[in-house]
Amino acid sequence: MTTLSWPHLASLLQGALWTIALSLLAFLFGGIAGMAVALMRTARARWVRQLSGLYVQIIQGTPLLIVIFLAYFGLSVMGFNLPAIVAASLSITVYAAAYLGEIWRGCIEAVPRTQWEAADTLGFSRAQSLALVIIPQAMRIATPPTVGFMVQIVKNTSIASIVGFAELTYTGKVINNSTFQPFVVYVIVAAIYFCMCYPLSRWSRALERKLNVAHR
Repeated sequence: MTTLSWPHLASLLQGALWTIALSLLAFLFGGIAGMAVALMRTARARWVRQLSGLYVQIIQGTPLLIVIFLAYFGLSVMGFNLPAIVAASLSITVYAAAYLGEIWRGCIEAVPRTQWEAADTLGFSRAQSLALVIIPQAMRIATPPTVGFMVQIVKNTSIASIVGFAELTYTGKVINNSTFQPFVVYVIVAAIYFCMCYPLSRWSRALERKLNVAHR
């Protein structure tokens, strides 16, 4: 049995850095795709709303683990052998896009209808109304739930360990296999996740309180 040592802790911190990197990639590309989903969900064309709504329902109704399996193992059957980080990033991006798209759709629709009417009065096109009037107001409403969802992204990166991506959970499993100290190892892993997620949770609650005060 190997004793838990500083090199093990350094490996866990390196795994945490990979967790942060994967979270940032998923949030960046998921945010871009999520904005497209939100705009499609609020489009005038009915078929566009229905198509984007079908995508959201499929992704929200499918476990993220299955999405990762499809990206890593399913695509390899079709001849696309993706590295673990690419498969994990793609999967969590697809997952994040569906949820962020719904969050932002709700925020866009929460902007009072009078704002749309004011933009029409000024002669703005729909694209101009969205860019100059609606989305800036919706972003203010969307900030707290978006930051809160970032916590879910960070925690869901742990599922990427199933395809061998060396993020925090996978690194903890490897270290546990060599030290046979599961309680100590996973308490440290949990503490690192807490240190990454707790500031985001506090930030989300602070933004929500600030928004409510400003609204009142």
